[in-house]
Parts: sequence; structure tokens; C-alpha cells
Amino acid sequence: MADWLPQHVIEASDDPDVHLAFERQTVSVPISVIVPLKSLREGIRESKKYAQIVNSIKAIGLVEAPVIIADTQHSGRYFLLDGHLRIEALKELGTETVDCLVATDDETYTYNKRVNRLPPLQEHRMIARAVERGVAPTVIAEALGLDVASIHRKFRLLDGICPEAAEILKDTICPMNAFDILRRMSPTRQIEAADLMVGQNNFSLMFAKALLAATPDDQLAKQPKKDKKADANGPTAQQIARMERELAALQTQVKSVEDSYGIDNLHLTVARGYIVKLLSNALIVRWLSQHHQEYLSEFQRIAEMESIAPASATLPIQD
Repeated sequence: MADWLPQHVIEASDDPDVHLAFERQTVSVPISVIVPLKSLREGIRESKKYAQIVNSIKAIGLVEAPVIIADTQHSGRYFLLDGHLRIEALKELGTETVDCLVATDDETYTYNKRVNRLPPLQEHRMIARAVERGVAPTVIAEALGLDVASIHRKFRLLDGICPEAAEILKDTICPMNAFDILRRMSPTRQIEAADLMVGQNNFSLMFAKALLAATPDDQLAKQPKKDKKADANGPTAQQIARMERELAALQTQVKSVEDSYGIDNLHLTVARGYIVKLLSNALIVRWLSQHHQEYLSEFQRIAEMESIAPASATLPIQD
């Protein structure tokens, strides 16, 4: 392919059992010959995520190379497996060519499903490392499409959090507001609360507040006088007792549906697995894209599902 110019070489693994899913060299391909396998949903160009990707590319360039595969029926044309928003952002910025990874497997499941999203605590460490290396918060904010205040808040995320609790929550989706609640507890209570949040797989602000309300006074962190005054209207002993009763009742309800939930979840997992297998076939994806685009969009949403729990806000990933 004369229009492919090798750019970077990717080292192969020493393990003979590991099979590379892409060519070792990235290539430069004209954006005009790349055909997306799915259409962008309506309004995506006005979304915050899309704006963050555009700002990120403007500030630091493209971080993740899009993934393509050659169209065997049309020489010189390539299908886009991953990176639809990135390609759209590059078009908006007037870019004509892009460095791409060339896939060897004709499937899209890996890129939609097997992608690690950055937990809030890892965001903090990434920003802290950048600041330690002399990068100004304003530069980081511009690159990530965030305001400077958000960068400062993420930088101070672990202030007042004991290392043991931070270690427990390092790979979770615990939001920043929940860390604000944990900060009001003693280190021992922080560890207990973090264990409870992980055990219940519940990192919501309301659950964190419930844990704080159930925390004895001797396990609360010492607060400045102005904060104590602000807590004067906090929950009373009667309210705490009522919350404990409601929590016990809720736990009973959860226990009662565990059996049926497991069976239902198994059925849904099998159905989702079948859809994922269908979408791993590029021929089926292309046919759906041409004849039943509405079904393809819904199938892709199902295939990309990680959990029924609501997703937390994270730093932009160049999709």
C-alpha cells in the first residue's frame, strides 16, 4: 500500500503464546479513505466529552491511535474499528492524515469492552505527577478540557485520606464528593468505610453520608470550629436510629432478591455474549449499518455495558 507510511514500531512480546492483534508498525492513512463502522449519535458533537477530545488534540496532539483494518473488497479503503470520536475531531480540526494501528483481527469487541477507564484516584496521581514535573495546572486544564478549579481539586483529592483507605479505593469509581465525606472520619473509620463501600459495590454520595451519620463521635476527625458550627443541624440520634432501621430493612430486601437476580443476570449475560459475538463479525456489522442502523446502535450499547451501576465522571478518554 503506497499510501501507508510506517511511523512507529511496536515491540513484540517474548511470550510465544501471545498473539499481536495489530501490525507492529503504525501507518499514516488519509482520513478520507477511512470508513467508520458506526454513525455518531445525534448531538455527540455538542457533548462535553467531544469538546474535551478536541481540546486535548489541540493541546497535546492525538494520544491514542485509531484502529483500522483494510477493506478486502476495495483496495485503498479501510474500516475504522476504534476511534470514531477522534477521527471526527481530527476532521473538524482540518487534519488530512492520521497515524493508525492496523488490526489483524476483524472485530470491534475488544476496543469497546476491554478498555480501562481511569478511576478518580488514578486521575489524582496522574495530575500530581504532572504538577511535580513542572506542568502548570492551567496547561493540564486546557489539555483535558476542564477548568483550573477542577484540576486543583483533583490534585488535593487525598488530602486527609489515610494511605490504607486510599489503597482500598485506588481502582474503584469512588467520586470526589465521597472522599470529602471520608475526610471527616478518623483513619480507622476511613478504612472501615472504604471496606464497606467496596463490599457493597456502592460508592454513591448518599451511602457515604449514611456511613458518616452512623460513625460514633470518637471516630470523627477533629474539625475546625467553623465546621462544627456548620454541623449543628446534622442528624440527631433519633434520625440515626431511623436510618439504621431503614438500612437493615434494605439489606433484607436485597437478600430476598439475590437468588432471582443471579438467574436473571445469567440470562442477560448469555444474551449479551451472543450480541457481542455477532458484533465481532465485521460483515454483520456492515450489513446492520446499511440496513438496520437503529438495531446496530442498540446492539452496540448492550455490548459496551460494563455494569448496571451508574458511571462516574472521569477524565476524557479519546474515543
